[in-house]
Amino acid sequence: MTTAIHQRIAEELGVRAGQVSAAVDLLDGGSTVPFIARYRKEATGALDDTQLRTLEERLGYLRELEERRAAVLESVRSQGKLDEALEASILAADSKARLEDLYLPYKPKRRTKAQIAREQGLEPLAEGLLDDPTQDPQEVAKAFVTEEVADVAAALLGARAILVERFGEDGDLIGELRERMWTQGRLASKVREGKEEDGAKFADYFDFSEPFGKLPSHRILALLRGEKEEVLDLQFDPADEDEPTGYEARIASRFGVDDRGRPADRWLGDTVRWAWRTRILVHLGIDLRSRLRAFAEDEAVKVFASNLRDLLLAAPAGTRATMGLDPGFRTGVKVAVVDATGKVVDTDVIYPHVPANRWDESIAKLAVLARKHDVELISIGNGTASRETDKLAVELLKRHPELKLTKAVVSEAGASVYSASAFASAELPGMDVSLRGAVSIARRLQDPLAELVKIDPKSIGVGQYQHDLSETKLSKSLDAVVEDCVNAVGVDLNTASAPLLTRVSGITAGLAENIVQHRDSNGPFRSRRALKDVARLGPKAFEQCAGFLRIPNGDDPLDASSVHPEAYPVVRRMQERVGGEQLIGNTAVLKSLRPQEFVDDTFGLPTVTDILRELEKPGRDPRPAFKTATFAEGVEKIADLKPGMVLEGVVTNVAAFGAFVDVGVHQDGLVHISALSNTYVKDPRDVVKSGDVVRVKVLEVDIPRKRIGLTLRLEDEPGRKPPREQRDDRRGGDGQRGGQRNGGGQRGGGKPRQQERPPANGAMAEALRRAGLGGAK
Repeated sequence: MTTAIHQRIAEELGVRAGQVSAAVDLLDGGSTVPFIARYRKEATGALDDTQLRTLEERLGYLRELEERRAAVLESVRSQGKLDEALEASILAADSKARLEDLYLPYKPKRRTKAQIAREQGLEPLAEGLLDDPTQDPQEVAKAFVTEEVADVAAALLGARAILVERFGEDGDLIGELRERMWTQGRLASKVREGKEEDGAKFADYFDFSEPFGKLPSHRILALLRGEKEEVLDLQFDPADEDEPTGYEARIASRFGVDDRGRPADRWLGDTVRWAWRTRILVHLGIDLRSRLRAFAEDEAVKVFASNLRDLLLAAPAGTRATMGLDPGFRTGVKVAVVDATGKVVDTDVIYPHVPANRWDESIAKLAVLARKHDVELISIGNGTASRETDKLAVELLKRHPELKLTKAVVSEAGASVYSASAFASAELPGMDVSLRGAVSIARRLQDPLAELVKIDPKSIGVGQYQHDLSETKLSKSLDAVVEDCVNAVGVDLNTASAPLLTRVSGITAGLAENIVQHRDSNGPFRSRRALKDVARLGPKAFEQCAGFLRIPNGDDPLDASSVHPEAYPVVRRMQERVGGEQLIGNTAVLKSLRPQEFVDDTFGLPTVTDILRELEKPGRDPRPAFKTATFAEGVEKIADLKPGMVLEGVVTNVAAFGAFVDVGVHQDGLVHISALSNTYVKDPRDVVKSGDVVRVKVLEVDIPRKRIGLTLRLEDEPGRKPPREQRDDRRGGDGQRGGQRNGGGQRGGGKPRQQERPPANGAMAEALRRAGLGGAK
């Protein structure tokens, strides 16, 4: 069975079964995905981290399927009902849904009406009428009236219950009807009476219908949330109203029920109808609800993971003294200055905004701090009072050009979570919680990855409908993203925090603490070999983590690279070949070496090629170069925006239907997928990523609904209708920062263009509709 699993995964990935088997052996042996992807390319045929993550996920699913299959076989066998045909069907089941369909008639269940009827001896009546419809139900049922069965009507009800259960537990039939309903059916929603005002955010779903197969993830989650909040009623329609469903006919055909005018035909037809409407349709509705939710969750998790990856791999400003400003009005702007290593060297609170309005005093204080600590960067949180604080920084730069400061606005998502965390208390003991947020804001400009790993990924807020998703599924996916990002960049062993070390391949939370304690007690590590002196860090952990840990200026220059210690002998052989000449950074010498000449039984061509590439640019950072956006002066709130304006902004979040961009007005605007490019865009992430600095044009501004329509196509005119094939709804979910600032509420979801309704908001709604940017239609 193991071979079959490997073969199936290989077919799904489009690779050889041997590659899958090798990867599975490594995973089972305790190797991590980053380690396998980077250092075991020969074994796996160079499977990358994405393929390995998919492999790992499918391996878990298929192994669970096999465990369930074994349990089902044992259960049916213990009941004495396992014949060869059923066993073959169970062994052939290729999904959990198919397996459960087959097991349904044999699954232990609470005492049902059908079971009671069987106990009353009514099964022969049910089987007799099904097998021979020429019998008169009323006459035949008389023979089954007993003390337990009061009359003919009771006997026929019991017989019907038996047949309904039989029809509803036919695995092949249920599977066929489920797929038919998926391809023909629709999900419909209606607003509950009296909920129109309270549920206004779901207005686009008050009278909605769309085929199951065409529903995008964010729309499904919006509908489910509307139902959960008791605003919407959902209906799982089996087919279009104008088409005969054929469901009842298929059930009848399956069991030989046919209206030929025989005495029992009508009773059997009513039984089929009863089975479909009261049992099978309900069962399929539950199945399709689960299927839609699973699909929506999978897609939403992918969106969250992609955005998180972009945020973690955002350009670092580097080791430069930075001043973090956590904006606020009444409570003031919290200030924290960190040196080039991220160490806090000063803090303060200033009150430049209402009600204090100590503007000049605040600028003077900031100038003193900047001069005192040689500050190069100012990092401003993007929450409440961000635009006003950015204006303060602009004034500081104008009044003190000699300080040569650079300012940038950063996402402060999760900063408050970090501030109140146990780690922040240990890292910044004695510091006020409000000031810790300013420290985090400063550090996340220096190195977003190193700072954001201290925060639960779910709290970073770059997903859609994240609070509606499976906690386990989301956490597993996001943890994998963080692990991959950390190991792709590498970690400085002598400066990394315990949370950052915990994300390194092979290092547990306990080992991370031990590494930090060893570093504090014995001073900086001088070599990777010294890791072996850390308590409880054994050979396996060393193998997994060593290549991802960097030691700049250590005893061995290779320790600052991604070359794994196990491959150092290969580098030594290269040095011998060139007469001991320096290799690191020596492009000319490295180009003269032929990788094939250094391949041996342990290290193949992929690894040798990687080594040469790393030696040419040791410790290279895969992240982009740092740059900042400049917000337009005089554009500070949504009311300042006018259609046609061209602005610079920062992409804050990417969803399946477009990208949200911060243009400095406390409310992110949406660049709909149809406005991202002049060519067809399937996935917005093919065009933009979180953190990108972009130029956008304002298309529409809806102040009451706090919506801003933007385009990356600067030639677009306000109100222009996008290509038909790309028009779609514009709504997202919580965690998408459009609609989240300054009290912006949860987003409801979008209405598809199939449903045409009169504009609910006059010319503005019509303009939004024409631009494909949502709103009532």
